[in-house]
Order: sequence, then structure tokens, then C-alpha cells
Amino acid sequence: MKKVIEGVYAEKNRLYTLNLTPGKKAYGERTVREEGREYREWNPRRSKLAALLKKGWNKSLIKPGDVVLYLGAAQGTTPSHVSDIVGPEGLVICVEFSAKAFEKLLPLCEDRQNMVPVFADAGKPEEYEDIVPGNVDVVYEDIAQPNQTEIGLKNVERFLKRGGLFVLMIKARSIDVTRDPEKIFSEEQKKVQKAGLKVIGVKRLGPFEKDHAAIIAEKQ
Repeated sequence: MKKVIEGVYAEKNRLYTLNLTPGKKAYGERTVREEGREYREWNPRRSKLAALLKKGWNKSLIKPGDVVLYLGAAQGTTPSHVSDIVGPEGLVICVEFSAKAFEKLLPLCEDRQNMVPVFADAGKPEEYEDIVPGNVDVVYEDIAQPNQTEIGLKNVERFLKRGGLFVLMIKARSIDVTRDPEKIFSEEQKKVQKAGLKVIGVKRLGPFEKDHAAIIAEKQ
């Protein structure tokens, strides 16, 4: 396995993370053993974060030992790979509001002791402020809502430490299906900048995710 960035590996053009729970899969993914270690394949068509890496992002966003607030954890596909990356010394706080998705997220969190499930509305961070420390390293958001940027920024203001990263996955069609996605991406980027964050990268995620872009920003 070739190391790509912290906690992420590649072999034959496929991405992998080192399995935190060897012998257990999170969602039926392919696993590979090499030199006594088990790796889980990370499919960019099932994970926007993997798509971001495949699109050429080569800087570490999430590192071993990080505390990550994950907004829109769904059934836990991408959070499980984040769990692999942060490792046993890190923490992934998984916020999800869909009861159906949360039901599937729970057993995954039970298998992975560095994943904490939180059934809550990410637009109301005050409801889980007792669970989340006020100095997380990364706020990662993947929520298909018209006000997705505003939701993320509420959490950034309350929980993200200075120097921490905000990783925002923008779904243009969830904001306005009638408008040019490029204009939407530009407007959402300006919102992040207006909130006082330094945008350090913007990446379109096609062809893996149509009309999606990732905005990466640092809290000053």
C-alpha cells in the first residue's frame, strides 16, 4: 500500500483506509490484507470525501487523533472511513436527524468505539452542545438542505477551534434546482468567507458526484 495522505492509502488506483475493526465491514466494502494489516476500500462514488481525494486534493484534512464533528452522518459510510483515519485516539461525533438512517448508524457506532451517534437536528447545535467539545479539529458537513452552508457555519462558530477546518460538501440541486451550479458554488463560498473563515480550496466533485463541490476553509 502506498500512503496518499495521513491515514489514506492507495493501490492500483483504489483508495483504502486501515480498518479500525479488522474482520468487520461497515457496509459490504472490499477488504485487502497486506503485511498483517487489513485495509478497507474507499469508493469515491459512495463517499464525497473519497471523491475529493480522487479529484486531486492532496493535503491532510483529517489526521490521526483528531476530533471530528460530522454533520449528516447518514448510515455511516464515510464516517466509518473517518473513524479509521482518526484511529483509537480520535473521535467522530456523528449527527444524524433521519430516524431510518440513524437506526443503521447505531450498530456501526457500537462496533467502533471512536464513533459517537447523536440523533439531532444539525441546525440546532445547542441541542447537543453537552456532547460536543468546543474545540473540535474538523467540522465536516454533508447535508442536502437549501440552508446547508448556514447550518454548517452555526456549528463552526460554536464548536470549531481556531486553526480547525470546515469541510463543506455543497449539493447545488438541494439549494436551487433551477440555477447554474457554478453560481451557487460561488455564492456559498462567499458566505463562508463572510463568516470570517479563510477558504483554502474549492473542488468540483464530478464525475463522481454530479453538481457537487467541496469547500475547505480554516477558522481564523
